Amino acid sequence: MMSARVFQLLVLACLAAALHAGGENYNHLVITPQSPVLEIGTNFTATCMIINTSEATADDLFWNLSTTTIPKEQYTKINRSALNVTITVTSEGFEWLFCLCKKVSPYVVLNDGKFIHGIHLIKVYRLKKPENLSCIAVQEKTYISPCISCTWGAVESQSTTGPHIFYLFMSRLWIEKATSKNSSKNSAQVCPFDVFPNHMTLEIWVEAQNQLGPVESDHLKEDAGFFIKTNPPSDVKIFSEKSFPTSLLINWTQPIAKQYVRLTYEIRFCPIGSQNWTYVPLEDTAKDIQSFRLQTLQPYTEYVIQVRCKNAREGHGYWSNWSTRTTKRTPEDRPTSKPDLWMIVTKGDGMNERQVQFVCKDPVFANGRITSFDMKIQAQKDKVMNESKSIPVNRSEADSSSSQRHITVLEQIHLTDRETVKVHVTAFNSVGKSPEASLGLREKAYAFAQMEELKVVSREGQLWLEWKPPSNAHVSEYVVEWVGDGQVDWQRENRNTRHTVIKGNIMKFVCYSVSVYPIYSGWIGKPTSAEAYLEQGIPLEAPSVNCKQGRNEAKLVWEEVPRHRRQGFITNYTIIYTSGTEKHMIPVSSNTTSYTLTSLYSNTKYDIWIKASTVKGSRDGTRHSFTTLRYASGEIEVIVVGVSFGFLFLFLVIVLLCFYKMDVLKENCWPQIPNPGESTIGNWSPDCPLKAETPKENCLSGISVLDMDGYDRKSMFEEDKGDLPLKKDKYQSGEHSSGIGGSSCMSSPRQSVSDSDEGGDIADTTASTVQYSSVVASNGYKGQNPSSHPQQAMFSRSESTQPLLDSEENSDMLVQEGSRQSQRFLRQPCFTRSAGNQDSAKVLEPLDFCPLEEDSEQTTPTDGQSAPGSSYMPQLGGYRPQ
Repeated sequence: MMSARVFQLLVLACLAAALHAGGENYNHLVITPQSPVLEIGTNFTATCMIINTSEATADDLFWNLSTTTIPKEQYTKINRSALNVTITVTSEGFEWLFCLCKKVSPYVVLNDGKFIHGIHLIKVYRLKKPENLSCIAVQEKTYISPCISCTWGAVESQSTTGPHIFYLFMSRLWIEKATSKNSSKNSAQVCPFDVFPNHMTLEIWVEAQNQLGPVESDHLKEDAGFFIKTNPPSDVKIFSEKSFPTSLLINWTQPIAKQYVRLTYEIRFCPIGSQNWTYVPLEDTAKDIQSFRLQTLQPYTEYVIQVRCKNAREGHGYWSNWSTRTTKRTPEDRPTSKPDLWMIVTKGDGMNERQVQFVCKDPVFANGRITSFDMKIQAQKDKVMNESKSIPVNRSEADSSSSQRHITVLEQIHLTDRETVKVHVTAFNSVGKSPEASLGLREKAYAFAQMEELKVVSREGQLWLEWKPPSNAHVSEYVVEWVGDGQVDWQRENRNTRHTVIKGNIMKFVCYSVSVYPIYSGWIGKPTSAEAYLEQGIPLEAPSVNCKQGRNEAKLVWEEVPRHRRQGFITNYTIIYTSGTEKHMIPVSSNTTSYTLTSLYSNTKYDIWIKASTVKGSRDGTRHSFTTLRYASGEIEVIVVGVSFGFLFLFLVIVLLCFYKMDVLKENCWPQIPNPGESTIGNWSPDCPLKAETPKENCLSGISVLDMDGYDRKSMFEEDKGDLPLKKDKYQSGEHSSGIGGSSCMSSPRQSVSDSDEGGDIADTTASTVQYSSVVASNGYKGQNPSSHPQQAMFSRSESTQPLLDSEENSDMLVQEGSRQSQRFLRQPCFTRSAGNQDSAKVLEPLDFCPLEEDSEQTTPTDGQSAPGSSYMPQLGGYRPQ
């Protein structure tokens, strides 16, 4: 350490002397060493020396690393003019180290630039030596190339700034100097020889260099054959022999002459389509050979065969590449395993009937192309074997060579549930037949027990099965059957298996029905089934809804999503319906296919669709629009029926009222009008005495009676007999209608003939009253024989709103001059006269007024005589307007 320090001081002294000799352009501070390369993780010591001045001493100096002042604890004072500093190199990159002086005097201040000095520090990582050096000399045509290619492992260097380079050295030991080649990569090729040095020793190594210096790898000293890699064997040929169906003979040509290198070989083979290679042991091919026979192969199987070689000296050389693939099929042999016989049992068309389909796979070791199957069916009732039936199979050689075993449908039969059957099948190829396979199906009532439990799960891209075997049963084997996408397949498992994986081609998004059948010495037991998906997805479609709407409800009906369109287990359906901005969602179970929406608004349009969901997502169905009814179903019928019954009831009430109140209805709507043809006015004659009416008490007002003798009547009627023509035309008009078919109530009031003189008074008080008058003769109607007893004639009058008859309305024509004296009579409420006083016929005596009872008949005789009958009934209470 002291010697190094002394050496450093000597260097500084020499440097100071050189600077002093250089003239005035010099610094008073100098650092040593100058621009060093530092290894990261080490300590570095620098010395600052004061020269050519006494204005400063080592105590006035200090150090800066870039802009950071280094603590004084890292300083070491050597003498009055030299100061050391020690730092640890921690970071990669470039950095400056400065030595500065404090401003202790005016001279230092004025010459500040001469009291500073710095050095540039280069910091890098030290390289590690290259490892895993390997070199190879490949074959070119029929000899080994003189160029050798070498590779080595990447040198571990944490440096990102420091460059490094490799040098590859190669020489023939003890003969020549090494030849080198530089490279910036981890590989290099050197061609130091004109011809490859066979049977000579070579020395090879590599150096890695950077600013800190070189690092060498281990030296590789080996025979030249150690680096050789030949071409693969050429012209590989394979031969098959019919007498050896399990053997193939291989021939090849070695790639290089034995004089250069002796070779050993390796052979591998596998069935075509397989990646599981079988390697022939090296001890079987260690000799210098050019042919080999493969044995224990599978008959009628196409194999792929490859060969490679290397230096036969142990540990020397590299394996060549594999030869090109060569294929060959082994000859046929008779089948050595049974056909894989199976039954597919489904429900028959009739009751208590089963449909059984017999299917078969080729034997696992068919050893050839199967040409036919021989099948025999045995019914257990008669214990008789039916004649064998041959089922031909037409397959191409390519189909037979396929690794997938084909399924052949043998026959389909129908069995009742009480029948038992057993089938025997043998497979044939061009060489011979296989062992016999048999399978039985018992009657349904006596079928063997099934598994107690079955689980099917999807895991790691496969369907895994686990089951619990039947208790107290001796199962000989199990058959795993899966049905999906219209395809049926099965596989067999031994009796001790409790869990397995389906080995067939299972597709994603397809629902498989997996069943496990226990087999009892060739007899099929009851299956245990479960459904599973290898992988679930979003349904391809959702149900389309059909709607039958009502007033406040709608019944929805839809069909389940078809199995092949589900792509997973349907977890639930969601009914979504909207009306305007309102949206409603109703989830229902996956087995529901109908639903009734309630609490809907009447006469409102709704949009509705159904969403089908699986664990992976949902899909919406097609939208359907409907409008609820304004009225509920049957409501219109109820209204119509109710209104109809109401009208019917009203009609019945009206009919009953009309029936029970016929008189009142007839009196108000169709008043009774006398028949003009039966009127006594028009046919009146003094020779026809009328029955006199004797008024009662309480008779109607406005009725007067006039007693006339027979002489007067006769003279009067004879005188006026010629003036009695009826003027019917006058009263056929609507104005003087009698009320039949017209408006009798609106007829103009008219006065009777007997009231011509005093009719004005009555007309003033009873403007709407039509007065009827009648002359009642004592001798009755015209044409009747007069009574032997003379009777008084009576002229009666009645106030009524009923229109007059034609003859009655023109009564003045009946009497004219002969009866004018009757007009002179005063109107009295009621008057009577003695029948025996005929001489005083022209003298009227006032009589007392006696009102008649309403609706009473005037039949009371006067003076012992029968009362003259009026031709009209008195109109009581006047005419009632219609």
